[in-house]
Amino acid sequence: MRLALIALAATLALTACDIGGTPEPAETPGADAGQVPAAANAVALRTDGVSAGAESFFFAAGKTEVEAALTKTLGAALRSGENGECGAGPMTFTDYAGGLTAHFQDGKLVGWNWHLPQDGDRAATGSVSLAGAVQIGSPRAAVEAAPGFAKVEDSTLGEEFTLSGGMGGFITGDRVEMLYAGTQCFFR
Repeated sequence: MRLALIALAATLALTACDIGGTPEPAETPGADAGQVPAAANAVALRTDGVSAGAESFFFAAGKTEVEAALTKTLGAALRSGENGECGAGPMTFTDYAGGLTAHFQDGKLVGWNWHLPQDGDRAATGSVSLAGAVQIGSPRAAVEAAPGFAKVEDSTLGEEFTLSGGMGGFITGDRVEMLYAGTQCFFR
């Protein structure tokens, strides 16, 4: 397990955009699949995808379906865009209120990041959360006590860390500023 975390941290440090491949639906681990939010206006983030209301999506789910469920749960998208220069290949992004950005490649969900809302963003009509103690705004002590915590040494993006199961994030000051899972478009 420790060797796997060290390998993950090394991959993050060397890779521009990708913390892992996109599994086919049949290959996707189901460890988090039972974490479906009870409320129709709740999004639960998982290391293998997202749940929006009563619908769950693994990475590799269709963009149209994922965006429809997130819109129903959090309200209309705030903005969308694309970056053709990601190390993992061209990627499109859709931002929602509540600080959630969904990442897509070739029409499939490949990752997400959850960050503090940007100035001017409207309030979410629903909530975004993760299972466990680590959330946006969590104190450093909660992150460092989380299973599999490891600092990403020499990250050029700030104080970066990884946790068990393929999730990572950034700490600014004494608080978690952003969390992510799946394919990212970070330029290191």
